[in-house]
Amino acid sequence: MPNLRDIKRRISSIKKTEQITKAMKMVSASKLRRAQERIIALRPYSNKMSEVVASMALRASEHSHPLLQKGNGDVIELVMITADKGLCGGFNNNIIKQTLQLLAKTEKDNVNLTMVGRKGRDFFKNKKVSVRNIYADIFGKLGYADAVRISKEITKNYTEEHIEKVLLIYNGFKSAISQIITVEQLLPIIPMAVKEGETAVDFLYEPSQEKIFNELLPKHIEIQIYHALLESLAAEHGARMTAMDSASKNASEMIERLTLKFNKARQAAITKELLEVVSGAEALKG
Repeated sequence: MPNLRDIKRRISSIKKTEQITKAMKMVSASKLRRAQERIIALRPYSNKMSEVVASMALRASEHSHPLLQKGNGDVIELVMITADKGLCGGFNNNIIKQTLQLLAKTEKDNVNLTMVGRKGRDFFKNKKVSVRNIYADIFGKLGYADAVRISKEITKNYTEEHIEKVLLIYNGFKSAISQIITVEQLLPIIPMAVKEGETAVDFLYEPSQEKIFNELLPKHIEIQIYHALLESLAAEHGARMTAMDSASKNASEMIERLTLKFNKARQAAITKELLEVVSGAEALKG
């Protein structure tokens, strides 16, 4: 017969866990709304910036600016964005798995990792991969300055070293229950495709092409990194909210099963005691 005290202790423990998961779900839902507002506000600007820069890259020579030049070496830099915290379903594992697939397709000696988020850092801590930079604990107070700091380091590495290309890997935000694993080429900047029959005519630059490129192209990299960070942040809160909602439902179902088990065990114990009393009374009569 199950121990009633043990069952009651388990029910109490699961109820406390349910309270925690419900609270985490509410916190994530609140943070998701704010993160979603930020990403919705930035997307049009980020998309238009990408369109303008791609159009400029199409019309300009790749030697017009270092960020337009194709890398001479065979080293690839992967910028992997994970979360600083767990309890968000497969959010971090999906990014890590995608990164491992890219590493498997390339010789590890030819890949550098720049990791944003503690979960990615913790996973690759003891792995034999070349880690260039780690940016952890930035999502608590994520701001544009974080994107600027990461961007400066990436562009510096790209222009000063023999890097073939820089890839950005992150979870794109689609909805609270859906994230899209996104792999984008950050550098070199990809020119816009020319439609068949069209000719790309260069712009007239004022004050000069060099000054505009020196201002606009680094800004473009900053915006794209900031956009990826915000997408990842919103996707993380959505994933955690969904995971905590599922955990709360599972806890509720488990409490129901244990309560039923407790009631059956208590009923069996009462029945047993009654039988013992009746048996004792019959024995005394005899």
